[in-house]
Amino acid sequence: MSRSLLVLLVGLSVSQGTPAKHAAVAVHVAVRAAPVRARGVLDVRATIAAAHGVAAPICQYAAGAIRNGNWQWSGDAPVTPLNPSGVTTASDGDEALSTVDVAFLLDSLASHDGCVREMAVRLLPFDEGETAAAGLLQRLTAADSSLREMAAFGLGLVAPERAVEPLMRVLRDASVGVRADAAWALGRIGSGSALRALLGTFDDPAPVVRLSGVVAVGHMDSAAAVPALIKRLRIDESPAVRRTAAWALGQLGEDHGAIAALSEALHGDKDIDVREMCGWALGEIGNKDGTPSLLAALRDPSPRIRETSAWALAEIGDDANGATLDRMLVTEHDSRVRATLAWALGQLDATATGPGLLAAVSDSSAGVRMRAAWAISQHGDKAAIPALRTALAREKDSDAARAEIRALIHSVDDPSELASLLESKDASVRVAVTRALAGRRGPDPWPWPNPRPRPFP
Repeated sequence: MSRSLLVLLVGLSVSQGTPAKHAAVAVHVAVRAAPVRARGVLDVRATIAAAHGVAAPICQYAAGAIRNGNWQWSGDAPVTPLNPSGVTTASDGDEALSTVDVAFLLDSLASHDGCVREMAVRLLPFDEGETAAAGLLQRLTAADSSLREMAAFGLGLVAPERAVEPLMRVLRDASVGVRADAAWALGRIGSGSALRALLGTFDDPAPVVRLSGVVAVGHMDSAAAVPALIKRLRIDESPAVRRTAAWALGQLGEDHGAIAALSEALHGDKDIDVREMCGWALGEIGNKDGTPSLLAALRDPSPRIRETSAWALAEIGDDANGATLDRMLVTEHDSRVRATLAWALGQLDATATGPGLLAAVSDSSAGVRMRAAWAISQHGDKAAIPALRTALAREKDSDAARAEIRALIHSVDDPSELASLLESKDASVRVAVTRALAGRRGPDPWPWPNPRPRPFP
C-alpha cells in the first residue's frame, strides 16, 4: 500500500471525528487487505481481526484495497453492509485461499460487525475452488435476511454459473436487499436464461430492486429488453431508475423505438440527470435519427444538457452539423460547453475552419483555446494561421500553447514558414518548431481534449 493511501485513510478518520485508535486500525485493515504477494497468500485472519469496530467510511476505502471480485462493472452490489455509493478500486491478485480460510470467511459473513462482513465477502473471490460458491449458495437460503444478502452479493463476486437458478428464485425474497443483490449478481453472471426473471424485477415495488434489475439487463446485450426499458424510462416514478433505463437503452439498441423514446425524454423528463443520460444514450447509439432532438437540445437552459448534446452529435459524426456547432460556439456563454463544442468540431471532417472555431482560439478560457486549436489541427486549415499566430503570441497556458503550436504545424504547407517562431522566448515553442522543421509533426496537446467523463449509473 502506498504512503499516499495511508495518509488518505488517516485524514479521513480525523476529518470524520474517528478516534485515533480507529484511524490506526483502518490503516492496518487497508494494509492487510492488499494482497501479500511475497508470501503468495492472504493473511485472512489478521485482516478480519483488524476490521472489527472500524467506522464504515474508513472501512470502505480499506475494502476497496482488496478488490471487487477483480471486476469493475457498475460499482458495488446495491445493498452491502456499508451501503457504498461509488465504484471501488479493483486490484489484480493471484493469491489463493486455503479451504480453512474460506470456511473462516464464510462464518464471518454472519458477524454483527458491518466491516467484518464487508471484508469477508470481498476476500472470498480469491478462492480458486468451489468451496466459496458452495458456502454462499447454502447461505442464500438462511433464515437471517442479512446473511442472504451477503450470500447474493458474494455470488455476484464469485459468479458461478450454477448460481443462476437459485438467484432467480430469491428475486421473490421478502427482503428488498436480497432481491436487489440477487438481480445485481445475475447481471454480473450474465446468463441469458435469467433475462425473463430480471425483466420481472422492473415491476418490483422497491426502487432499488428495479434499479438493480435495469443495470443487470443493460449489461446483457439483448434487444428483447428494449421495450421493457422504454416503459421504465417513460413511467417509473424513480428518477434513478429512469436514468438507468436511458443508460441501458444506450447499451442495447437503436431499434424497437429506443431512439424515439430517448429523444422524447431528452426534452420531456422533469429530472435533469435523466435528460442528460438520454442525450448520452443517443450519442452512444450513434444513429442519425437522434440528430434533430440533439440539435434542439443545444439550446436547452441547462449547460449540462447542451454539453452532452454537443458530445453526442460528435459521436454520431454527421459532418452536416458542423456549421450549427460552429454557430453555437459563438453564442454559448458557458466555457465548459464551448470547450466541448470545439472538441466536437475537431471530431467532424471539415473542409474549412468556421468563424466560431477561429474566434475560439482567443477565448477567455484556456480549456476552450486548447480544444479549439486541437480541432483546427485536425483539419489543417491554412486560413487559420493568422488567428493561431495571434493566439500563440499572447498565450499564457502551456497546454493551450502546445495545441496552438500543433495546429500551426499541421496547417502550414511548408514547415519553413514557421522559422520566425525560432526567435520565441518560450523554449517549448522553439523545440516544437525545431521538431517540425526536422520533419516531425508533434507535439500533441495534453491533456487530450476530450469532454468530461460521461454519466454512468
